[in-house]
Amino acid sequence: MNSNPWKRFGRPLVTLGAAVAMLAACSRQGERATADPTPVKSAIVEKATVSGAKCAAHGAPKELCFICDATLRDKGRAWCEEHGRYEDRDWECHPELRDKNRLYCTEHSLYEDECFLCHPELKKGTARAGEVSQASTAPMCKEHGVPEDEDGICHPELLSQKQPGQGLKVRLASTKSATEAGVVVSSPGMDRMEQSVECFAELTFDQNKLAQINPLVGGVIKSVEVDLGSRVKKGALLARITSAAIGEAQSDYLKASAEDDLSQKAVERQRKLRDERISSEKDLQESEAAHRATTAALQQARQHLMVLGFDQQRIRSLAEQNSEPGVLDIRAPFAGEIIERTAVQGAMVEMGKPLFTLADTTVLWAMVNIPEVQIGPVHVGQKVELTFESLPDKVFTGTLTWLASGVDEHTRLARGRAEVANAEGLLKAQMFARARILTTRSTRAVLVPESALQNVSGTVVVFVKSGEDLYEARSVRLGARRDGQVQVLAGLSPADEVVVSGAFALKSQFLISRLGAGCVD
Repeated sequence: MNSNPWKRFGRPLVTLGAAVAMLAACSRQGERATADPTPVKSAIVEKATVSGAKCAAHGAPKELCFICDATLRDKGRAWCEEHGRYEDRDWECHPELRDKNRLYCTEHSLYEDECFLCHPELKKGTARAGEVSQASTAPMCKEHGVPEDEDGICHPELLSQKQPGQGLKVRLASTKSATEAGVVVSSPGMDRMEQSVECFAELTFDQNKLAQINPLVGGVIKSVEVDLGSRVKKGALLARITSAAIGEAQSDYLKASAEDDLSQKAVERQRKLRDERISSEKDLQESEAAHRATTAALQQARQHLMVLGFDQQRIRSLAEQNSEPGVLDIRAPFAGEIIERTAVQGAMVEMGKPLFTLADTTVLWAMVNIPEVQIGPVHVGQKVELTFESLPDKVFTGTLTWLASGVDEHTRLARGRAEVANAEGLLKAQMFARARILTTRSTRAVLVPESALQNVSGTVVVFVKSGEDLYEARSVRLGARRDGQVQVLAGLSPADEVVVSGAFALKSQFLISRLGAGCVD
């Protein structure tokens, strides 16, 4: 701390006599510089339209008077409230910065060759808006050896004004400090990264390929041909059931089939007799009507067998006396795996009681739960990536095939369904997964690890190495995240050396002034 009682906040107090003399002084003094330095301009200069109206306090165009209107001042350029001028033009606070070879306008506290308040024509000068030329000298922090308006330790509050790509400097105590703090730097990578929505998912069987297999008639299980976990093909024999109802249905079919054959022969005989004029047309019509009745009965008996589970091949075998009477074969409706079994040989079964559960496990459903705030960019047809803790080295992909039309009123989650291939059988129903729904594909951009990011009072920064003991807290704009990597959309280039480990130590040094330390002058 400065012990001089005539200084306040590190700046000398101005006596009353000095203040009066300064206000009454001629607005031009000194001799012209031999060189022609590039002037410094306010950010408003290139945009202002001078109307001719004057500021009463300073005799300057109202549209340009940055002394009265703080909004016209250069953003990021330090301002001395005590003396009402820019810090780098305040000779009361920083007399060592003054260039005595340049004319100085004491009325407006600018060099004569940059005072656009006295010379509005300078508003079309060569300097870019908001920039200080290299010829001018910004006030330097003696402790940290960087310009005051770039000193993050003395002025961390300036960080909020920085755009992506801009930042503040952080000076360490020595060139060894970074190593001792575990600071590691690395160049960022370049890659494409999709925008995505991350959520949790649970696997279930494909409900369109899941079947409970049960008999449509009661009976006794004669044999069981498969076991739990067996993989079967479509039409494979699973079990055989004997039943009196099955025998009765078979008998009815055989009887109806025999009667239909007899009636068919009777029709043929009557047609022949009519052609030989031995019988009448009426006799033929009665025979044909009887045949139609037996055909209808046969068709009804066949339908009864099909309802009980007989297919056309079994029915033909029955008619040819090649099938065991009173026995019903239970067969697989599609290829899959037996995931449940209750059938036991010799057990009595009731009509409709499941004997097996068959599932096609080559495709599973991933039921995703999407937070309401992230549902906007999600739609059917997008790619979904699934990762599992039990399979850390594998990523499974699928397609979003359904999205709920509503959100759960309690959890505020929207349900969705993705179909995921499982040809290798590695995935199991009821497994939990982390899901990434890929909403958009981004362009090639800079990637940094999440450990490189630090949040300083709401501004996300990375620390970029500028020297052995000097780092820059640089504002960045972020994009997508994936596998611990973050996409930097603006503020960083592949050539930068970014702190990827130990960034928190630099953040602590950056904020040290808020703990009572910082610039002592």
